[in-house]
Amino acid sequence: MFADTWFLFNKYMKISIRMPLWSLFGLIQPLLWLFIFGSLFKYFASLPGFPADTYIDYFLPGVLIMTILFGSSWAGVSLLREINAGTVDKMLVSPVSRTAIVLSRVLHSAIQAVLQAIIVLIAAWFMGATTNMNPAYLGLAILVILLLGIAFAALSNGLAIMLQREEPLVVMGNLMTLPLMFFSSAMVPQQFMPEWIATIAVVNPIEYAVMAVRAILETEPQWDLFFKGFGVTLLFAIGTLYWAVSAFKTLRD
Repeated sequence: MFADTWFLFNKYMKISIRMPLWSLFGLIQPLLWLFIFGSLFKYFASLPGFPADTYIDYFLPGVLIMTILFGSSWAGVSLLREINAGTVDKMLVSPVSRTAIVLSRVLHSAIQAVLQAIIVLIAAWFMGATTNMNPAYLGLAILVILLLGIAFAALSNGLAIMLQREEPLVVMGNLMTLPLMFFSSAMVPQQFMPEWIATIAVVNPIEYAVMAVRAILETEPQWDLFFKGFGVTLLFAIGTLYWAVSAFKTLRD
């Protein structure tokens, strides 16, 4: 399984390298949001009780999570197109691991989204954002981002397998991005939210990923919040990945 996953992962990465513009297009929306919302809400930082010195410092973890959502939530579209084109059926008559077919695609989408998030992070630094520059802490933030990328890429692939149609998959992809972002503290602290939105945020996996990244990138990391957010994100990634692989095996057995 590991050998097959590595082989297929390399195949998908080579395809991405040969088509770099597709990856660059995925950066446009997060960069626009970083610039527009960073400018639009910059005076939020002057409000009493705001938890950061500048809005861009507060918003940076949120826009990193946005990058992952936009990069991973559509991962199932390419799988669905390969299924409809018969490519997956051809792979199934070979001795390739069934788990590797899904796992390689999920890892490819997640790694690609992480690379985009790193570019957004560098752009934010040029815009004046300040974060903890400790390489170990930055690595932990990237790990949380990777886990969330795996979770949503797996969720998208699982939905593609279950729905078998591109139109409802696109609708579900939209439901997995903007609504989840707005029902989290990615852009606004919980104490500034209406009570009903703050209640929804408690069961939103995006909230815990944002919590973990924000907690570790602060000047003085808040380890209790980081481990809480990391634990929920890890469980979410394991659960969605298991479901995607199980859905594929059930469908094709």
